[in-house]
Amino acid sequence: MSEKRLLASSDIYDVYERDGFAVREYNDASYKEKCLYAALTHARVETTLVNSFIKTPTLREVSVVDGRWSITMDFIKGKTMQQLMDENPGNMDKYLNQFIDIQTEIHAQYMPLLSKLKDKMTRQIKSLGQIDEIKKYELLTRLDSMPKHIKLCHGNFAPKNIIINDEGTYVINWGSARQGNASADVARTYLLLCLNNPEIAEPYLDKYCIKSGTSKQYVQAWLPIVAAAQLIKGKPEEKDLLMRWIDVVDYS
Repeated sequence: MSEKRLLASSDIYDVYERDGFAVREYNDASYKEKCLYAALTHARVETTLVNSFIKTPTLREVSVVDGRWSITMDFIKGKTMQQLMDENPGNMDKYLNQFIDIQTEIHAQYMPLLSKLKDKMTRQIKSLGQIDEIKKYELLTRLDSMPKHIKLCHGNFAPKNIIINDEGTYVINWGSARQGNASADVARTYLLLCLNNPEIAEPYLDKYCIKSGTSKQYVQAWLPIVAAAQLIKGKPEEKDLLMRWIDVVDYS
């Protein structure tokens, strides 16, 4: 077995490339449930996208190595859309259109077997310690009033999670995928862009709403909810922005 090369890290797992595979290794034995659920989610998405122009890495196995639960799937070579955007800023308009087309194709899939995005957000908001009970009630009431859909939502859709090569377009990192409302997923992407790619956040949202025929105000109605869900990650550098969004009642 060859040496492994670190690709990415998070609070709960590391991702390595080894022997032509991408291996997600969870940091603690207590993450068994997270590992198994992520594998099941990926497998269901993989099956659903079989007839789509979007590709996803093939899941190969779930195993335990040195006490660490891990998921092994094909390693996809190529450049991420984030790399392409960074290298070719003059083509940003083209990349944004492609980015939105990919997301729209994802939302065209129906996923009744996945757990519900609304249920996940409800749990996240209820567990928050940074906001008072009145604000929680307001957020949960807003969430409950939102239309219920069963569309495939990536949950972490960002340029870094798209890989493009000669074989096509691959979308990776499906562990947060759920069934739900596409506009909630768009609001989540807008939030991620505001935090990591602020220069393209507004152009993205404007383009998405025009291309999809979606009301911008409808997407913005999700922003306090997705901000509260993101707040649970406890990142100090994000707190000020997220708290401002949570305090917004309506957008014009």
